[in-house]
Amino acid sequence: MKGQNIICFAKDWSEDPTSNNQVMLVLAQENKVLWLNSIAMRRPTFTSGRDFGKIWQKLKSFFRGAEHPAPNLWVATPIVLPFPHSKIAIVINRFILRATIRYYRDKLDLRGFQLWTFLPNAVEYVGSLGESLVVYYCTDQWSNFSYLDGQKMAAMERRLMQRADICFMTSHSLLESKKDINPNTFLAPHGVDHEHFVRALAPAAVAPAEIATLPHPIIGFFGLIQEWIDLRLVAKMARMHPDWSIVLIGKSVVDVGALKPFPNIHLLGRRAYEALPGFCRAFDVAIIPFEVNELTRNVNPIKLREYLSAGLPVVSTNLPEVEFYSDQVYVARGHDEFVSKVEQAIREDSGEARQQRSDSMQGETWKARVTAVGDAVVNIRNAKIGRLDQ
Repeated sequence: MKGQNIICFAKDWSEDPTSNNQVMLVLAQENKVLWLNSIAMRRPTFTSGRDFGKIWQKLKSFFRGAEHPAPNLWVATPIVLPFPHSKIAIVINRFILRATIRYYRDKLDLRGFQLWTFLPNAVEYVGSLGESLVVYYCTDQWSNFSYLDGQKMAAMERRLMQRADICFMTSHSLLESKKDINPNTFLAPHGVDHEHFVRALAPAAVAPAEIATLPHPIIGFFGLIQEWIDLRLVAKMARMHPDWSIVLIGKSVVDVGALKPFPNIHLLGRRAYEALPGFCRAFDVAIIPFEVNELTRNVNPIKLREYLSAGLPVVSTNLPEVEFYSDQVYVARGHDEFVSKVEQAIREDSGEARQQRSDSMQGETWKARVTAVGDAVVNIRNAKIGRLDQ
């Protein structure tokens, strides 16, 4: 897909990179993209310092205007009322978003444009913004997040899929559960920035100083520490193997107090994406310690391909999407088996195995994934133009 204008509703750009960021960065190589930071998936908790902090950051971002983090890609923060299920707020927000998009279309010379959304609540604005095509890119089962109104999110998503010209699902289970809503619904598996993570295998790569002196083996994880992380499993590993250094990299948005008594668990907090290959260099095994439930049965963990691109042996709970990689990943059912699989991964690792794992990811880059997505969008666009010309 080339020469198109894209306006997308997504999470906040400044958060940890996800598929949202990666997809739009690839599209921006040959198209112009205006990224609109999150338009509020839930009502804020006014007693929460974290929510007030987010509101303050959004206000600062709004007054800075559009930022330009990559060629052909601009990021803007619309100021909307954070009440996604209020009819009055939706009417007001529709007016705000129309004005905001009109302003940036003139400023950035975005005439005709496609509307892409990673967020189901954007359905309230579809059809009122002047878009020529609507693309829904679904990365999660939104109705299963504990902090969202599941029923209302499911209803929003259904309406969005019914109105969208084309929909993409990032896991097989999402595709199976939603493909009947819109006949133009396709699988779009996550890709990987292989070039970035393969740096962990470079002879010159060194571990960051903060973990360089930790005793090996180092069992590593990076990602958001949220409700889907099995903290009991992490604690069990630490208890059974005090000789292991367990390193968790990522922002904690749940109570991790149960992990703090263990001296061999190291909670490092968020680290820059650019630094992750260095941490991978230090890891002996990488883990995906997700709870297995209705939410995680639909996830496709991006970190799986990132770990493999870095050559790491990977141990994961039995997530359906990980099962497709069972020939490369140690998949565990239950806590005891998980610990046993980590022990096995340590024993069986080798430099040759690391290179083979990394090489296996060369065909799963974001470039390859997004090219396939773009081809599907072009086909739908051409078919729609053909119908309009008849």
